[in-house]
Amino acid sequence: MEPLSNSYNQYLRLCAAFFTGALGTLSFSPYDFWQAAIASLCGLQSLTLHRTIRQASAISFIWGLGLFGSGLHWVYISINTFYGISCVFSVSILFLLSSYLALYPLLFIVLLDKLCSTKLFLRLIIVAPIIWQITEFFRSWVLTGFPWLQFGYSQINGPLKSLAPLMGVESITFFLMMISGLIVYAIFKNRFIVLALIPLIFVITSILGKITWYLPIQKRMVNVALVQGNISPSVIWSPDQIENILSTYIRLSKPYVGKVSIIIWPESALPDFESNQQFFLQSSDKSLRMSGTTLVTGIIDSRFEKNRYSTYNTIIVVGDNTPYHYWSTNRYQKNHLVPFGEYLPLKIILRFFIPFFDFSPSEFNQGRYIQPQLQVAGYHITPALCYEVILGQKMRDNMHTDTDFLLTISNDAWFGSSTCPWQHLQMAQMRALELGRPLLYATNNGVTAIINANGKISNIIPQFESKVLMAQTTPTSGLTPYARFGHFWVWGFTLLFSLIWLLCVFCISK
Repeated sequence: MEPLSNSYNQYLRLCAAFFTGALGTLSFSPYDFWQAAIASLCGLQSLTLHRTIRQASAISFIWGLGLFGSGLHWVYISINTFYGISCVFSVSILFLLSSYLALYPLLFIVLLDKLCSTKLFLRLIIVAPIIWQITEFFRSWVLTGFPWLQFGYSQINGPLKSLAPLMGVESITFFLMMISGLIVYAIFKNRFIVLALIPLIFVITSILGKITWYLPIQKRMVNVALVQGNISPSVIWSPDQIENILSTYIRLSKPYVGKVSIIIWPESALPDFESNQQFFLQSSDKSLRMSGTTLVTGIIDSRFEKNRYSTYNTIIVVGDNTPYHYWSTNRYQKNHLVPFGEYLPLKIILRFFIPFFDFSPSEFNQGRYIQPQLQVAGYHITPALCYEVILGQKMRDNMHTDTDFLLTISNDAWFGSSTCPWQHLQMAQMRALELGRPLLYATNNGVTAIINANGKISNIIPQFESKVLMAQTTPTSGLTPYARFGHFWVWGFTLLFSLIWLLCVFCISK
């Protein structure tokens, strides 16, 4: 039988694991305390040292519950407040999602214990970053992927941010795990000399941060207006509210027609089928072309294809040099759909056992993974709809050498005043930094902002106001190393560390 003191100590470790996991949430926006990411990873690494596999598994799972339960609490707000599902079911869904995501830290620790349980230096500093990189990759890929709360994003204002245009956000996560391992090793082994490597890493990344990977094209500076309608989610899908919603966007946009080159409305700003709004769109197209202003807007498109109707979450361009028409190819159809929001995974099983999953207003079809850029007022724009901006590889694959801007339109009103819109914006900042392009970020009720090619927010307007963000934006040219090579370098580091580990194991065995 396990001694009572050991059981008590394990309960204390579980409590500490939940606390240090939740601490990681403070590293993300809107808190932006980037050091909390290192502290949280130190908690995971230290609490699982010298534990049995069963104890370490429990600790890592509870750590994951702390991180994802606190960082994704906005899931509860969305489901309970806007979909009207009871508190019990809403909490259950949040718990199930957090439990699923907590399996990845658990897998990380199990693999770490199996592969390197005794040699602390190898375990904490060499092997841990390798396995964390692999498990985070699977988290971003399995079941279409959910890479939310990857710690690399928390460093958008930290000293490691300059790694993003070199190797992508995953490389930042890789080095965060290594830094946390150095700290834990120094404490457990009382060898604080190894901590000298941390400022060395920061100095190197600071020097790399002096390199500018893109070139601003000042002569192509353009005036843009991002319209934030602030339409309540409770009325956005009401058929009798379409005219009111449309009049709101027209009223907000009218002062800028003829004064700016590009006006941007958010995701589903027109909450109606595109085919139903042909009169408005075609008449607006003529008047906008005469004024020299182009409108980019989100809309729902349901069209007859292959003997059935297909529904797409769409971005269209109105008022450009080429006249708008319903079959125009100057459009973007959302590719990566949000589970439970835009499609129902495992729908037959879920609807049989859990009928309340029938809350989705409609189920969407997927657009193609690779799509042409939008042509807007003479500029080439790589778009992403809402959730897609967190998918770094997808945005890189759709970017071209002649891309002038990145664009994200979204509707985060479903998450109220929670941290979700700020976490979303933070990930959009990382995309701009990785790819070296300004990003136009237009949302229904905030956060609406313009992000420079260095990942910094240049212009922003308050949430929950009907307002327009008007600013001059400068396109950029040139390709960052990440834009050229993708994840080649971070997987190269993973391979290098793997070779170092295998070499050390070979030498030790001799």
